Amino acid sequence: MRALAALLLAVLLVLVLAAVMPAPIDPVAWTPDPDPGLTGPYTPNDRLAAVQRLIEGVGTGPEDVACGPDSTYYTGFADGRIVRFRASGEYDEIANTGGRPLGMQLDAAGRLIVADGVRGLLAVTDDGNVDVLADTVNGQKIVFADDLDIAEDGTIWFSDAASRHGYKHSMYNFFEGRPSGSLLSYDPANGATRVHLTDLFFANGVALGPRDEYVLVNETHTGRITRLWLKGEKAGQRDLFKSQLPGTPDNLSFNGRDTFWVANPGLRAGVDALADQPVVRKILSRLPYATLSNMGPRFSLVIALDLDGEVREILHDPDAGFASITSVNECDGELLLGSLHETAVARLPH
Repeated sequence: MRALAALLLAVLLVLVLAAVMPAPIDPVAWTPDPDPGLTGPYTPNDRLAAVQRLIEGVGTGPEDVACGPDSTYYTGFADGRIVRFRASGEYDEIANTGGRPLGMQLDAAGRLIVADGVRGLLAVTDDGNVDVLADTVNGQKIVFADDLDIAEDGTIWFSDAASRHGYKHSMYNFFEGRPSGSLLSYDPANGATRVHLTDLFFANGVALGPRDEYVLVNETHTGRITRLWLKGEKAGQRDLFKSQLPGTPDNLSFNGRDTFWVANPGLRAGVDALADQPVVRKILSRLPYATLSNMGPRFSLVIALDLDGEVREILHDPDAGFASITSVNECDGELLLGSLHETAVARLPH
């Protein structure tokens, strides 16, 4: 009984402190889109249970995977390291960004372009050189570079997830509920960085469509994919490519033919449940940050969309053997999956 009383007293003390301590966020209410849940085209299956784990134990949090030449791949870890590896398990460390490498892709010159959540947009060469391409725009710091895609003309399109809270406190953006993300571009010809879209609800995955006619950006917080037209009669116009996704869309990739791959590390339901409860979110934000960042259950979901935004297929694993999936890329006829928390990259024939 004494032990139970002590536990209850400790819990009560934590709740009291959480209620009176200064809050790190200024939350607002929002109205979420309808959530279809895992029904209809999102009905669960077990296709992700067949993934093979690659470079197990080399690092934690391989957020994205870039396809390289000759069946090589690149990924970046939570400690800043970037490695080049093969499916056989061979790997070599090519650089450490000193930040948090997130989305990445090779450019036409063979440089690895990296959206680093701490340092901005980077270019990394195989000899370990790390150059900062962009860490400010219009005199303001790029707070949270997240994902990118590269156009045929070399323009790099990338997201700044949120201007309110950076990578190290990214969960605060969800608890706050304020749209502060942006879609940016970097022109390697003149070094200019431009802002194209603002007020996005956690701007995340970025992918160019066929013939670079448009660019898509995931809004993780709301389960939406926003489109900006780049060519044709609609150039400069913004519309909704997909809404009412059941998950929290992270990175986004285009296979160059007919499919956009959307990685979902979690479900929207937990975020939406507190949409109209800013006071509750404010109290929760006072809890230790490590508690907030580990609140969700293990989860695995990949969604494939066609060029009209319709669901082609989903990949799921109810047991979430490979969880917190943050990226999906087609490389040599296989899917390479990244994760926020896993200690391996996953591969799935497709």
